[in-house]
Amino acid sequence: MSPQLTEPQVAIPDRNSGTLEHSSVGVQMNMPVRALFVLRVAAGLVLASYLVVFGSLAYARRQSPATTAAQKADVTKHAKGTFEVKVNPEPPEDKAEGSTLGRMSFDKQFHGDIEGTSKGQMLTAATDVKGSAGYVAIERVTGTLNGRKGSFVLQHSGTMSKGALQMSIIVVPDSGTGELVSLAGKMTIIIAEGKHSYDFEYSLPDAH
Repeated sequence: MSPQLTEPQVAIPDRNSGTLEHSSVGVQMNMPVRALFVLRVAAGLVLASYLVVFGSLAYARRQSPATTAAQKADVTKHAKGTFEVKVNPEPPEDKAEGSTLGRMSFDKQFHGDIEGTSKGQMLTAATDVKGSAGYVAIERVTGTLNGRKGSFVLQHSGTMSKGALQMSIIVVPDSGTGELVSLAGKMTIIIAEGKHSYDFEYSLPDAH
């Protein structure tokens, strides 16, 4: 026969007789521990329920229409077309050894995905080295962009080093008006065979 395991017994004084009583440690000690364990399990279940609820709310917020609209606003679009430009030098020029500073105004007529006109002011620096120069300019475009009506401002910065051109043209933040509010983007100008064209990469929130 295999031995049976019994719970250890401890002697507890009897208040009335002064004699020792035996009581089961398992019963006397484990009841409070079990109650505490049950309370902890219940608290854990409540906490888990809160986490599930808050997690669901957070997910719903991430999928809300406002978030979707913001994501749509970040979609990059392209506008392409051609333009003609008329440049008007404005005196006086500032000539000195090695460079000549100048100022010009210009007018453009856009065709294609951008239909409209623009006016701008340009500052230039020409050097004594052929093909090396620099310019900055501000240009306001007024018209339609893929059917959206309004205006926006372009900021130019360009350098030419012995004929190698580097140019940056970006939309001035918050310069969009009308249906072009919140417009952002950058423009690339292509000059080929004496003709000017543009590739405008931009983002714009959907019309309401």
